[in-house]
Amino acid sequence: MRVEPELEVGWTSALRSYAARHAAKVERIAQRLRRRTSTRPASFKKKTPPHQVPRREDHRRLDDKIDLSDLDQILEIDPLAMTCTAEPGVTFDEVVRATLRHGLVPLIVPEHKTISLGGAVAGCAIESMSFQHGGFHDTCLQYELITAKGEVLDCSPHDNPLVFQMIHGSFGTLGVLSLLRFRLVRAASHVRVTYETHETLESFQAAVMRHFLAQDADYLDAQFFSPTKHVLCVGHFVDQAPYVSRYDWLKAYCESIPVRAEDYLTTYDYLFRYDRGVTHVSPQSVLGRALFGKLVHSDSMLRAANRLPRLLPKSPSVIVDVFVPFSRTAEFMDWYHREIRHYPVWCVPYKRVHDYEWLTPQWWSGVKDPLFLDLAIYGLRQPPGRNIYKEFEDQLLRINGTKTLISYNYYDERTFWSLWNPETYQAVKRRTDPDNVFRDLYTKTCRAALGPH
Repeated sequence: MRVEPELEVGWTSALRSYAARHAAKVERIAQRLRRRTSTRPASFKKKTPPHQVPRREDHRRLDDKIDLSDLDQILEIDPLAMTCTAEPGVTFDEVVRATLRHGLVPLIVPEHKTISLGGAVAGCAIESMSFQHGGFHDTCLQYELITAKGEVLDCSPHDNPLVFQMIHGSFGTLGVLSLLRFRLVRAASHVRVTYETHETLESFQAAVMRHFLAQDADYLDAQFFSPTKHVLCVGHFVDQAPYVSRYDWLKAYCESIPVRAEDYLTTYDYLFRYDRGVTHVSPQSVLGRALFGKLVHSDSMLRAANRLPRLLPKSPSVIVDVFVPFSRTAEFMDWYHREIRHYPVWCVPYKRVHDYEWLTPQWWSGVKDPLFLDLAIYGLRQPPGRNIYKEFEDQLLRINGTKTLISYNYYDERTFWSLWNPETYQAVKRRTDPDNVFRDLYTKTCRAALGPH
């Protein structure tokens, strides 16, 4: 495509302006860190609410705050290279709206509109292209990181490669992610979803493996409604649709899965089909949805929990994502059906793209599979006298599985560092946060998150 000279000059000028504003923001944050004298731990103040599971006694609310709220601009969309360069506070809603104008979308788009790009990297975001591409981090090409000392590092698989890899899953404990560049994929205007129902887990897994090997779908996720009902949702880009379903008010997408054979959504609506809830949606009644359905979604609920933490229950319901090696799924689900029995369970097949450096070599040595199943449980009430979170952790140890750290974590320190790699983590920590300004990963996610000790 030929670009008119005057348009090219204008575009170049705009990029320079964006770059200058970005550099000024980075320098402001770097100076704040260089001049910092407080000995209290620091964490980040962002424009969007944190998408970690809200905690009533989270001690991190008392931290010194590094203001990152203006790191919220898309700097460049390159339609030819199919990449996007943006600041970490940009939400996926904003990115998808911008890239769709070019017929492109990110390869991995997390389910909630206000998840930020930086949060997706630090918190290990996945979604229904993960069976082809792994997590959002696996689609990233470059990061810019501000260290606790105020140094600015360019990080990629070639420059500071270990820092680049360890930012993934670091939950803000290694420094301030200030810019990222990631890949895009061509998208059609609509997505057709077909629903394959399987009575047995064995049949379901055979179907997942068939699609994984053939790479004959654009999107793949599932819901388990009982031990005998596993529904695989297979998505394909299409240029035309005989009808379009909307699930942003009276109807909920998750409720359509067990009762439909196929569906059509705009690509935008498909990507955020779960924004009002992955497995359960509130309000439940038609009247409640008519009155409040447009108001109750992921962002509104997280903002309320963040502003009014004392209203959160002392015994929280369980929200947890676990990663199970494909060959150990039957063993895990036998335990789940026997001991937990909470449905639906969201399932996202996840390709083993890279053996992440933040997990120990000993852990990886027990995994032979090319594919994981991410199983997500939402809204499970804890029975009196039980700690379901701890039960999940113990069962995962038995099958060489793991979990994300976005929810409550009860690992003891020795067990934690037998899973998360202390050698690689400390090597990067010495480089980017030698004085432990941002806490270490265990302290932040397993101790401070549960409240004062």
